[in-house]
Amino acid sequence: MGKANVIDGKAFAAGLRQRVGAGVAALAAEGGPKPGLATVLVGDDPASDVYVRSKGRMAAELGMASFDHRLPAATTEAELLELIARLNLDPAVHGILVQLPLPRHIDPAKVLLAIDPAKDVDGFHPSNVGRLGSVAPGGPLDFPVPCTPLGVSMLLQDVLGSLSGSDALVIGRSTLVGRPVAQLLLRADCTVTIAHSRTRDLPALSRRADIVVAAIGRPQFVRGDWIKPGATVIDVGINRVAAADGKSRLVGDVAFDEVAAVAGHVTPVPGGVGPMTVACLMYNTLQEARRAAGLPFVAV
Repeated sequence: MGKANVIDGKAFAAGLRQRVGAGVAALAAEGGPKPGLATVLVGDDPASDVYVRSKGRMAAELGMASFDHRLPAATTEAELLELIARLNLDPAVHGILVQLPLPRHIDPAKVLLAIDPAKDVDGFHPSNVGRLGSVAPGGPLDFPVPCTPLGVSMLLQDVLGSLSGSDALVIGRSTLVGRPVAQLLLRADCTVTIAHSRTRDLPALSRRADIVVAAIGRPQFVRGDWIKPGATVIDVGINRVAAADGKSRLVGDVAFDEVAAVAGHVTPVPGGVGPMTVACLMYNTLQEARRAAGLPFVAV
């Protein structure tokens, strides 16, 4: 088996953003509203600040309205919930994103629950989680789906076409990635196994899989001899490790060089799943603006 095809998530995300931008223009031509994304950042975490700024900048580039709310770290839970209540009622806002992590004195579960499910463009509200778990195979995703899992699903379908009948292994059971990825794969008619830190003989399970999605948060955890020749491997992990020059570098949950020598397709880190997350956030915001205008969801 030769070296795997490296899935260019950065290029796919760029194409998705371009299609979303066209969708924003088409919505305006239909007399619909300008999609509006409200971001909320509590505190001054540098990484969160960069992430929120990039989201606002991308929204503006795609023709959306961006509403940036910066709150001090001392903001009370009640004050944050009051802001969310106002955003829920604001017709110019179609998507609300509260950047995590929040200061320790604020309960993130309570905050996420307060967001209107129709404006929950992260897809984390229990109502949307429940809808994803109950959608029929092949049924419409006419509600917000968590962005990273949605990006994984888009990449897989772009590379493989139909996923029906594939044996898929999801390594990681988090509510943010592992479980929703598994639900999306089930919807696509895969046979799905969810593995985790207590799974017995994980390498043997992995060697059976046509699709492996690694989202366990352990640097280079999945090795080359775990992979079935020709399998498709999606690496969701982002881990910072020490480099030989004394600095640091980003690696995924997959030992990339080893896996690339065996797999048929593999995502790199960086440049694989990561760029898809923000692009899918924009996709969700467009779809919720269409819903608010009484228009059907559209594939872009």
